[in-house]
Amino acid sequence: MRNLSDKVVVITGGNSGIGKAAAQLFAKEGAQVVITGRRQDALDSVVKEIGSNTIGICGDVADISHHNAVADEVQRKFGRLDVYMANAGYIHLTSTDAVSVEEYDRHFAINTRGVFFGVQAIAPLLGAGSNIILTSSMAATKVLDNHAVYAGSKAAIAAFARNWALEFKAQGIRVNVLSPGPIETPILSKLGVAETEQPRFLEMMAGMIPAGRLGRAEEVAEAALFLASASGSFVNGVELIVDGGMALT
Repeated sequence: MRNLSDKVVVITGGNSGIGKAAAQLFAKEGAQVVITGRRQDALDSVVKEIGSNTIGICGDVADISHHNAVADEVQRKFGRLDVYMANAGYIHLTSTDAVSVEEYDRHFAINTRGVFFGVQAIAPLLGAGSNIILTSSMAATKVLDNHAVYAGSKAAIAAFARNWALEFKAQGIRVNVLSPGPIETPILSKLGVAETEQPRFLEMMAGMIPAGRLGRAEEVAEAALFLASASGSFVNGVELIVDGGMALT
């Protein structure tokens, strides 16, 4: 039921963190994986690590033309798409009074607009039995200090999924949301927290989680595989929260 043999998968932000872990797992389960990211060197490294059934396409999800380029390449190489995982994201923790217009726009360009126009570009390649996974965040529903802009940019994702689950039903396309809690990935060092404060910050975050620790990218990838595979064939329009129970606190 988990097997993805001969499936074609696109994962945005697939060069690190959750996206990389998902690419590794999906390829292991037999998928042809296309990963995207902004750094060519990181993409090349992941492609080399995973193997011949993976290709990388460099670009920024904030750039609308990038999504069209990805769709064109997938069409040219495979002729179809089975799974689209809109995973690329951006976060910089800032209090409301310190948020610049540029910082606000960056969050929404990547986390919201990038998701919408990515799906718009690839939707014609999806057919019956295919699915879309949108990576959001439990921060979209749980109030956390200095998360207002990030949370707002992620809150739209669940609304996208609910609408698309109905809009694409005639084509047989499932759409679901994957919302991780704090996960041990490189992005944790880019939150805007001073380097000297990071150990205390991460300890505080772990203390808010009933599981008593931060999550691992591989654990989120397993949840993504469930949604992507036949195991999740009757799951549509839902938000799967993978946060160790943090949303309960």
